Amino acid sequence: MKKGLSLLIIGILLISNAFSVFADDVYTVKSGDVLWEIAQKYGLTWDVLAKSNSLVNPHMIYPGQVIQIKGEMEMTNKDKALALLKSIETGEAGPVAYVNPEKYIQHNLGVGDGLEGFGTLLSMLPQGSAKVNTVRVFEDGDFVFTHTEYDFFGPKIGFDVFRFENGLIVEHWDNLTTTAGQANPSGRTEIDGATELMDLDKTQENKTLVEAFVQDILVSGQMDKLGNYFDGDHYIQHNTGIADGLSGLGAALEAMAQEGLTMRFDKVHKVLGQGNFVLVLSEGEFAGKHVAFYDMFRVEDGKIAEHWDVIEEIPSEDQWMNDNGKF
Repeated sequence: MKKGLSLLIIGILLISNAFSVFADDVYTVKSGDVLWEIAQKYGLTWDVLAKSNSLVNPHMIYPGQVIQIKGEMEMTNKDKALALLKSIETGEAGPVAYVNPEKYIQHNLGVGDGLEGFGTLLSMLPQGSAKVNTVRVFEDGDFVFTHTEYDFFGPKIGFDVFRFENGLIVEHWDNLTTTAGQANPSGRTEIDGATELMDLDKTQENKTLVEAFVQDILVSGQMDKLGNYFDGDHYIQHNTGIADGLSGLGAALEAMAQEGLTMRFDKVHKVLGQGNFVLVLSEGEFAGKHVAFYDMFRVEDGKIAEHWDVIEEIPSEDQWMNDNGKF
């Protein structure tokens, strides 16, 4: 049986006992034990055990050492989403237990619905071939959204959105693009830049600002309002073809017009945010293709200060692997 399917089966079996682990459970290390195998027995990940036991070097545990099994009660939805993504690289089975086996709605149109679809995807990966580096993770109510550098079937950049119910993942959206081979005109990549979460008390204010920007400028084309959303020309851009500042954006739009490339935002589907970071999921058209726009903005002092994005073509319905739609 292929590794991915094995992970799926193990994960489903773990569902039945993964959440019966309580804070007062302990495990005494035996000769030959390694932390990730101990964690797997309890439906956890090694990094959770390392953190909850304050292990300076998780690779050095010794016979007779007592490990407190208290990770599950302390794990946030952010932790679970990160662990699930990392398991694509590590092959750990435990994090599959964070997915509801009875209800997992998949919006990646190239993947089948439910846990079976997820397992099929994993089974297609050559063992040890995948790399996952999640750079940013945020939480908005029942939603967790991440910004990740991947390498599976080639290097990619992606945004993932997970919806939780009662501590389990029940729905997933994503947008992926092949990593650019070079930095943008300002020397920035699709994944670098600020990561510090700030201004938690301004979450709703920042979401309102960004949604208004997308609706006014990108959807409605009211370019006379553009200056309301930025601090002059101070604007950090991570789009692969655009330089920093409003001047860089203007130059890029002019170049697109000369090449006959059009970009149109038709509908905003979701606006998620935490503190100074806001992610917007939109639908529209780029270069004549039906696409999903995922745009993440960092807000500073009431102005948009930084931007990352991923644009992915939405395939025709006859190519969909599930019936849930992109959004």
